[in-house]
Amino acid sequence: MAATQKIVLNPSRDIPFNKLVLSQANVRRVKAGVSIEALAESIARRSLLQSLSVRPVLDADGNETGMFEVPAGGRRYRALELLVRQKRLAKTAPIPCIVKTDGLAEEDSLAENTDREALHPLDQFRAFQALRAKGQGEEEIAATFGVTAAVVRQRLKLAAASPGLLDAYAEGAMTLDQLMAFCISDDHARQEQVWATIQRGWNKEPHTIRRTLTEGAVRATDRRARFVGTEAYEAAGGIVMRDLFQDDDGGWFQDPALLDRLVAERLAREADAIRAEGWRWVEAAPDFPYGHRQGLRPLPGTNPLTEAEQATFDALKGEYGALEAQYGEAAELPEAVEARLLEIEATIEAFQNRPSTFDPADIVRAGAFVSIDRDGALRVERGYVRPEDEPPVTTPDDPDHAAAPASIAPEGNATPSATEAPSTTTTAAEPSAEVPEEDEGRTPLPERLMTELTAHRTVALREALGNDWDTAFLAVLHAFCLRLFYRSTADTCLEIEAKSAGFGTQAPGLNDTASAKAIDVRHEAWVKQLPATSGELWDALVGFDTDTLAALFAHCAALTINALHEPWNRRPGALAHADRLAQAVGLDMAAAGWAPTVETYLGRVPKARILEAVREAKGEHAAQLIDHLKKPEMAQAAERLLAGTGWLPEPLRTPGLPDEAAAVPPAASDDEAEGTADGDADAIIALPAFLIDAEDPALPQAIAAE
Repeated sequence: MAATQKIVLNPSRDIPFNKLVLSQANVRRVKAGVSIEALAESIARRSLLQSLSVRPVLDADGNETGMFEVPAGGRRYRALELLVRQKRLAKTAPIPCIVKTDGLAEEDSLAENTDREALHPLDQFRAFQALRAKGQGEEEIAATFGVTAAVVRQRLKLAAASPGLLDAYAEGAMTLDQLMAFCISDDHARQEQVWATIQRGWNKEPHTIRRTLTEGAVRATDRRARFVGTEAYEAAGGIVMRDLFQDDDGGWFQDPALLDRLVAERLAREADAIRAEGWRWVEAAPDFPYGHRQGLRPLPGTNPLTEAEQATFDALKGEYGALEAQYGEAAELPEAVEARLLEIEATIEAFQNRPSTFDPADIVRAGAFVSIDRDGALRVERGYVRPEDEPPVTTPDDPDHAAAPASIAPEGNATPSATEAPSTTTTAAEPSAEVPEEDEGRTPLPERLMTELTAHRTVALREALGNDWDTAFLAVLHAFCLRLFYRSTADTCLEIEAKSAGFGTQAPGLNDTASAKAIDVRHEAWVKQLPATSGELWDALVGFDTDTLAALFAHCAALTINALHEPWNRRPGALAHADRLAQAVGLDMAAAGWAPTVETYLGRVPKARILEAVREAKGEHAAQLIDHLKKPEMAQAAERLLAGTGWLPEPLRTPGLPDEAAAVPPAASDDEAEGTADGDADAIIALPAFLIDAEDPALPQAIAAE
């Protein structure tokens, strides 16, 4: 049997750099991967890790000229050339080269670039982890390989996943997107538990993994999380889960119980500080239901400015007016002018919105509410008096009280004189024998007589008021204001009661809607404009002009609306009238700020209604894109699809509205829909930036590209 011929490898020689030239046989024409500059830095740091493949340059007679061409390793040659130009490498520096004379130069170049295999991404992650373990910091690693520190943190995060998950990824049982989703949590046991769960189901999407791992956690955008703050939460031992691979809005607070405790503690401290101002009571809660101030009388606080503040305020208003007059006709404001106008607006708003001051005599019988607003800031509502804390109504001790006009009733505890018999049997046709003699002096009129006289006056007053629209309007408005601003009906002779319905069932976020905030602002403005006591109200209303009275009347009438659907209180006529009112004012709930979200609608109705909403707003094709999803995923997808469409469920639609918010917008064409779907698919299958960015060389690329 013939012996197997042994392979003879080409010899390696050190050739001076100035004896090397690029070969036209190099097959690489398209620049890709690590830049020449980055590769030069890598060679400068680590020396040349891979020899050049060269061939002798022959003259016309086939003799070697002493020069060598480089068909394989052109990028390494250019990197060395750059180092020579930078005078960091000598022109005659010996370069390790493998000299070949047989075969084709093009074959050498092609084989070198196609036979090599890039490292598995997991090997990249572990390589960074090994560098970190050997003492290199994130910034140092980033600088060494020309990437950002964020990319280093991402790779280290992936390498720190559960070993079981890393094995599944290495074997191809898990995608990179899934592994990134699991890295939202550092709990290996929880990661493996979720992986075992989703393996039994069909839905293994990354968003499902993220949602499962963050189930029960509180988003950092939650008002409670913002109120406490990430630093305080972590200082108390709390853990914040972060997603390094997509925008997470600050992450998730993993311990809701700890967060609630920190919220309660801070609210208690804030309440103690408010209580120290002298208020009779202070209630604190993360949020209060809409209408929590109903039945309480707001105090008319003041917001006086000092002379210096008033001068500053007036100067700012003057400057603002001057700038508006100067640039009012300009198509576009200069950047400096626009910035100054915004600065003035913010300063004026700060003057106007600073806390009101109250009379100390009122503070001792009033209270305050302490809560958190939707942005996580402290909300303090001062100056509300409970009915039981109202000061007692007293009547001055007037010796001439009996001679008061008939419209003023006598004191409730007035006692008849000794000669005065009960008047229950006295009639108008039979003068009472108990009428006191003239020499007994002036005494209160008998109760029965007072009733009879005021009966005549009541009828006459009704007739007169029925013919005087202006005064009738004023009287009704007076009655409204007494009930809605002073919580009293004792100071009006009109038996009209303005009720402002409460909300037994609290809709999520109702306090923070644009409509609720606008009502509160308008109401507080009227509180400041109306007098402090109900006894002064009539005179104040008489002094208002027509427009002011009309605006106040509309506000009071609006507060009495009750268009609630309540299972225990069927009111078809009232709800039909609410529709008529909505038509009259052109109510558009989409324009008012309501939008279909998982919380407000989509997560609380069956899948059929979710699909119906998408079908109405976006067309049949859009509904088909999500009809295979489970309800939680379907609701989230529908929320994204319905955003900005103006779609409304039936209870929120206004019949006959010209620009009907529930009208179906033009459905996207099939081409457009397919384009959208393709775009989404591209977004799903695209590799993350830290693996494909041309400016982001990976460790194995830096080595293999040489």
